[in-house]
Amino acid sequence: MSTLALDRRDRGFAVFVAVVSVVALSFLFWLLVWRTATPGGADLRFLPAVNASLNATSALLLAVGYYFVRHKQIQKHQFCMVGAFASSAVFLVSYIIYHYTHGDTKFMGAGAIRGIYFFILISHIVLSVPIVPGALFSFWFAGTKRFAPHKKLNRVLLPIWLYVSVTGVVIFFLLRAFGQAAA
Repeated sequence: MSTLALDRRDRGFAVFVAVVSVVALSFLFWLLVWRTATPGGADLRFLPAVNASLNATSALLLAVGYYFVRHKQIQKHQFCMVGAFASSAVFLVSYIIYHYTHGDTKFMGAGAIRGIYFFILISHIVLSVPIVPGALFSFWFAGTKRFAPHKKLNRVLLPIWLYVSVTGVVIFFLLRAFGQAAA
C-alpha cells in the first residue's frame, strides 16, 4: 500500500479539499476568463508589486523551511511552512481583489521574449493548480503526525510550490517591462 493512500479519517478531509479546490479554481476561471473589470473602482495598481513580494516571501520561507527540516530544526521548519502558506493565502486574496478590480494586464512584448513569457506563464498557471490541495494535505499529514506521507507528498509539492512562487515574481517583472501601459 502506498504511503499516500488515504484511510477512513482522511476521506472527509479529502472531500473538503476537493470542494475548496474546485470552488477556488472555478472562481478564478470565471474571474480571469469570463468577467470583465468594471471601470471606476478603486485604484489598486500597487497590488501586483505586493503580490510579487508575497510570492518572493513564500519562496524564501519554503527554502528556509526546507533547510530547517533537513537540519532537524522542526519548530523553525513549522514556523516557515505556516508563514509560506499564510503569505501564499494573502497573495491569493490580493490577486483576486486586483483582478476583480482591474482585470488582466496584457503582455505587449514581441519576439523571443513573448514565447518565453507565455511558457513561464502557462507553466506557472498549470503548476499552481495542485498547490492548494497539496498544501492542505501536507498540513493534514503533519497535523495527524503521519510524517511518511507528509514527506512523500512534499518531495513533489515543494519544488512545484517553489517554482510557482519564483515564476510569479518573474511574471511580475516581465509584465512591468513589457506589459500594457498603465491607465
